[in-house]
Amino acid sequence: MQNWIGIAIWIIMGAAIGLAMRAVISRPEEQPGHAQIIAVLGAFGAVIGGMLGVGIVHLYDPLALSFGGMAGAALLALLVTFIYRWGLRTLI
Repeated sequence: MQNWIGIAIWIIMGAAIGLAMRAVISRPEEQPGHAQIIAVLGAFGAVIGGMLGVGIVHLYDPLALSFGGMAGAALLALLVTFIYRWGLRTLI
């Protein structure tokens, strides 16, 4: 049960990081509806990053509510939303 709660925390944390990244990097030419997309991308990045963090740091005792899981979720959510907000600016 603790792992499901940890994964839910990853999803909420990733969506919050995505929305914070939207507030930090403002784009004047933005169309409406990007808040939902960036929240989903942040949540997706957080889940993948959390799994990678748990797999790398806590190989034999995998717990979602661990330092590796939370750090991996935060870092990959930040990276995915940063690439979407800043890096794809020239492609769109």
